[in-house]
Amino acid sequence: MQELNYRCGVEVTLATIGGKWKGLILWHLRLKTLRFSQLQRRLLTVTQKMMTQQLRELEADGLVYRQVYAEVPPRVEYSLTERGSTVVPILEMMCDWGQDYLKETKGIDLDCSNLKHTTTA
Repeated sequence: MQELNYRCGVEVTLATIGGKWKGLILWHLRLKTLRFSQLQRRLLTVTQKMMTQQLRELEADGLVYRQVYAEVPPRVEYSLTERGSTVVPILEMMCDWGQDYLKETKGIDLDCSNLKHTTTA
């Protein structure tokens, strides 16, 4: 996260987890540790370059932990740090708000109930 003169916590939060991919990366890591390719499959349209950039920023901000295993081929896994886990309730509220908004404005009932438990299996 770039050092700026923030005027409110919303600015800090959006600077840290804002954008198209960071929140989704955190959302999927809240359930379990994932490899790069597993994350990329869940996000479908993210490019490898963008995924790498977003993961590096999340790691630099202390929200994601990157574990490299000395194997051939190399294996890299990503998980939430303790600080990263504190973002999960915010993401759950965003999920709820998005579901409500879509239902009220478009009449679409989006069922994410199978994604809303916060275990770290």
